[in-house]
Amino acid sequence: MSTVGILVNPRSGSDVRRLLTSAGSSTVEDKVSILRRIIHGAAESGTEQVVLTRDPFSITRRATENLQLPLKVEFLDLPLHHNERDSADAAQAMRDAGCGSVVSLGGDGTNRALALGWPDAPLIPLSTGTNNAFPVHVEPTVAGMAAGLVATGAVDLFAHSVRAKVVAVEVHGGDSGAETDMALVDAIAVDDPYVGSLELFEPETMMLGVLTRADPAAIGFSGLAGTVLPCTPDEERGVVLEFMPPSRSPARLVRGALAPGWFATVGLARSEYLGLDTSVKVDGPCLLAFDGERSRRLYRGQTASLRVVRQGPRVIDVGAVVHSGARTGAFEIRVGESNT
Repeated sequence: MSTVGILVNPRSGSDVRRLLTSAGSSTVEDKVSILRRIIHGAAESGTEQVVLTRDPFSITRRATENLQLPLKVEFLDLPLHHNERDSADAAQAMRDAGCGSVVSLGGDGTNRALALGWPDAPLIPLSTGTNNAFPVHVEPTVAGMAAGLVATGAVDLFAHSVRAKVVAVEVHGGDSGAETDMALVDAIAVDDPYVGSLELFEPETMMLGVLTRADPAAIGFSGLAGTVLPCTPDEERGVVLEFMPPSRSPARLVRGALAPGWFATVGLARSEYLGLDTSVKVDGPCLLAFDGERSRRLYRGQTASLRVVRQGPRVIDVGAVVHSGARTGAFEIRVGESNT
């Protein structure tokens, strides 16, 4: 059965950073509308089943009511933890359910969590978050069409997708031995006391950053790095930045938009391209922030190794997929047939 998974982060685009910046919001009603359009597009491409999870705001339930479409809607019964584990568990369950493609609604953090659960997921990431360097801005109807074309096998996944780069993280030292983690866009070491804080990053506390992409047209650390060393997702390299507090007269000062509508002056002691699989060491004590979320504390005596590797989700090129479908007649109706 051709199956499309749809992973919705109900809290994306609504966190406390909207009180601190000019970031826009993604409401529950927005997500319901986006989800319905994805499902209609997937059904139009011949998808037989969509797989979703339940959420505390009933987004998936409301979006699938009275659809009257020729496909099955399957809900995964998973416990809710109200943190990134929900997205990771959902992704793993969608893989086990045989989903041929997945569409995510969220930001960089949502897709990082998805990749933790399903590292090579065949993914179309739609943007509904805050600082979105990884997701794409595509009409959800078309995203659903592309997901359906891939899930049904009408268009070849491997010919129309590329595995994303990630920052692979290995933490050494301490009683638990080596531990691993990852970031899709950026891993930043900061001198900050609070794990999980959603406060803005202060230039005086930034220590070091490793990035998979650097785009001056983006917001956040990817945008900041892009003003110095542009690096596209297709390039076989990343970027490393060594920060220095602006108050200590660094070698270089850069002005960048670290959040929507919020600019900061950041000091740089070093900025270089980083070859794939080249290790950068970070010594504790510090905090490691992954894709904008302060996630892991490094204690004194612990060391983290950061490497850019191409081991992330298999990101589907929506435009290439629908163009391929058009060339092969995927949207044509034979005389005497119906599209309902």
